[in-house]
Amino acid sequence: MLWNSADSSRAVSSVAGAPGLAAPDGVAAARAAVRAAVEPLLREPGGAPPESVLVGAAGAASAPAAARSLVAALLADLPVQEAAVTSDAVTAHAGALGGRAGVVLAIGTGSVAVGIGADGTYARVDGWGPLLGDDGSGARIGTAGLRAALRAHDGRGPATVLLDAAVGLFGDLERLPSTVGRDGNPARTAASFAPEVARAADAGDAVASAIVRDAAADLAETALAAAGRITTGGVPVPMAVTGGLTGLGPALMAPLTAALTGSGLPVRLTSPLGDPLDGARLLALDRATPHASLVVRVRRTTASSPLPTPATPPASA
Repeated sequence: MLWNSADSSRAVSSVAGAPGLAAPDGVAAARAAVRAAVEPLLREPGGAPPESVLVGAAGAASAPAAARSLVAALLADLPVQEAAVTSDAVTAHAGALGGRAGVVLAIGTGSVAVGIGADGTYARVDGWGPLLGDDGSGARIGTAGLRAALRAHDGRGPATVLLDAAVGLFGDLERLPSTVGRDGNPARTAASFAPEVARAADAGDAVASAIVRDAAADLAETALAAAGRITTGGVPVPMAVTGGLTGLGPALMAPLTAALTGSGLPVRLTSPLGDPLDGARLLALDRATPHASLVVRVRRTTASSPLPTPATPPASA
């Protein structure tokens, strides 16, 4: 998203993202995705080169060296004076709470809770990826739904409407393992089945309902753990839930809300003030937020190059 001024209309360009900076060739994939999204905006008539670019990238927290490499690549690729990279969970936090202290539970393909205290204390809970963590995430819900469908298909598990739903979305279940891995991002493909699991739960399917309830419990545990690790000055912890998985609706959000508000911990649920792009803009402009130490930021020391002509993005950073 390109901002020309605080009150201007926002120009938007959307492309497929990248698996994460910690993945093999993660920097190259992120670099290519950023270029593909940004360059059309920079070529709009009458536009001036922006002052800075800030990217919220999956995996930045667990791969700081990769985040630094991506910053260097962005300065080489784009006609900006400053490039910055932080975790997508940090941009989600800044956007949801307007740069203030509190906890944000970001739920999408993955899941992570970020807590920032009034004194700058920082806690990150989960976000360990689909193999080791991301409990309650879209990838986990989708995977559990597909596993249940395969168990029903084999006769090893209870009957469930998820079987027909999986066939409808992915086709022949005998080919499901290769289908899930065909685009190189199995977690994202599995997460595409999460809405089907939520719909089945809404319709009363017992297997799907149990999957979604378990996911809500996992997500609540993640958010409350983050709240317990930050200092709030004796006031209830502001907490917002953001991310694409909130679109699953009451099947997930009702038990999640009940678990958060009924925990006995001093938390105050609040609606998100903005999205991760709002958070990215805030962090690009304001260095005084509690998030400052979590942003890798480099300013150009030489004259910037003109915008490169369209080409295949570099294969490596």
